[in-house]
Amino acid sequence: MEALFISTGVVALAEIGDKTQLLAFILAARFKKPVPIIAGILCATIINHALAGALGAWITATVRPEILRWVLGLSFIGMAVWTMIPDKIEDEETHVARKFGVFGATLITFFLAEMGDKTQIATVALAAHYAAPVLVVIGTTLGMLLADVPAVFVGDKLASKIPMKLVHSIAAGIFLILGAATLLGAGARLGF
Repeated sequence: MEALFISTGVVALAEIGDKTQLLAFILAARFKKPVPIIAGILCATIINHALAGALGAWITATVRPEILRWVLGLSFIGMAVWTMIPDKIEDEETHVARKFGVFGATLITFFLAEMGDKTQIATVALAAHYAAPVLVVIGTTLGMLLADVPAVFVGDKLASKIPMKLVHSIAAGIFLILGAATLLGAGARLGF
């Protein structure tokens, strides 16, 4: 259950102020139809994070434990640094797939925006760290929804009231702790 809870919390914090959350604000303002937007976010996240979780499981199965420990530890520390860098949304991401309707536009733009994003990379690392990709994917998907669903309903009003720097600092701190713990052998019971 630790994999589920850590994955949910870390991704929910990391997603606040992330470009996909900004995309949720923009889609909500443009389309004003929360149900298909939320359904698109859910489907895009499940597909994207399932692929990331599978990659994490593959890495766990193919990389030697002593190397994996260092790769994961340094990846978590890298995520801590990356979390502190503010995201900007690309204008073309909001114009993709208008002809596919609200659900289709959300599904496509979220899937594309999440490719190589910090929450996708975190999903790979967490799935490899915990060797429980299903729980990690469920957790990271819940984390995305915890951050993005309120964005769909309250839009820019909420964004201006959230202390982004504090939230990013907390998420970075969690990634840093995970990285240090991994490097110090906290995952030894899992074979890392």
